[in-house]
Amino acid sequence: MPRHEFQPGRLLAGIVLLTAGIVYLLDASGEADVPWFLVIPMAVGGLCLSSLVGMVTYAVRRDRRDRISESSDR
Repeated sequence: MPRHEFQPGRLLAGIVLLTAGIVYLLDASGEADVPWFLVIPMAVGGLCLSSLVGMVTYAVRRDRRDRISESSDR
């Protein structure tokens, strides 16, 4: 299988949604008493944070790629 580049935004989104799912599961099983309005902002905030991380990662990689192509053109 070919290797792929590390994408921290997707990793963060997965961790946040997994955590929200575990919190919801604990609440549904009666192990924890979590208000419903806590899980939704946690999931939405995590997705916003992961999109920000993804955009920053893209910008850094694009800048690095542009610098490499400029140095090879000279």
